[in-house]
Formats: sequence, structure tokens, C-alpha cells
Amino acid sequence: MNRYDRISEEIKRGISEIIRELKDPRIAEMTSIMSAEATSDLTLCKVRVSVYSENEQERVDTVDALNHASGFIARELRNRIDIRRVPKLLFIKDDSIAYSVHISKILRDIGVKPETADDAEGNE
Repeated sequence: MNRYDRISEEIKRGISEIIRELKDPRIAEMTSIMSAEATSDLTLCKVRVSVYSENEQERVDTVDALNHASGFIARELRNRIDIRRVPKLLFIKDDSIAYSVHISKILRDIGVKPETADDAEGNE
């Protein structure tokens, strides 16, 4: 793991803590930070956010609220992690969990049983 991967992981962990403490009603309770990808010069960090909600508008509003609060979140990060320069934070909506849930529902609806670890190994 190189230096930028470690920094990105620290940023991800710090943002996750900060988001749990935010009191903004626009941010959904089931918000998770999926990844943080800092550039090599630490000028920008793309933060992928997953919001578990059936309401698409709630997911969009959460990401908008996080982008609006990015300056505050960056200041809080500076106080929590040991880093010379906190990159500009850009929050991006990540629909991978919602997509997985959707595919699972479709498979369940058509009667496909989920594969268990035992089935995958050939132990029946």
C-alpha cells in the first residue's frame, strides 16, 4: 500500500466519523463512505458516497448537502488526521449498493436461489 492509498484510507475513515456527527437534516442516516481517492498532489479527493434509500431525491440531496459542507468537513479533517494539506473534497453518489439490492430483488422475484459458500465449493 503506497502513501497515497494510506492517506486516502485515513481521509475515508475521518469523513465517516465526521458525517456521523453532522446534524444536517438533508443528510440521510444510512450514508456510507465507499471510497476516497486522493490525487498524488493532494489537491483533490473524490469521495464516493452510498446512501441507502428508496428515494432517489434523498440520495441526491445527501450528496448535495455533503458537497455544500465540504469546507467544514475539510477543516474537521485537518483537526483529526495528521496531514499537511487537506485536499478539496468532491462527493460523488455511488449507487453500487442500491444496484446490488435491486439485482438481488430481481433474482429473488424470478425464483433464483442465492448461491451459498457451500454451493460454490461443490459441497452439497
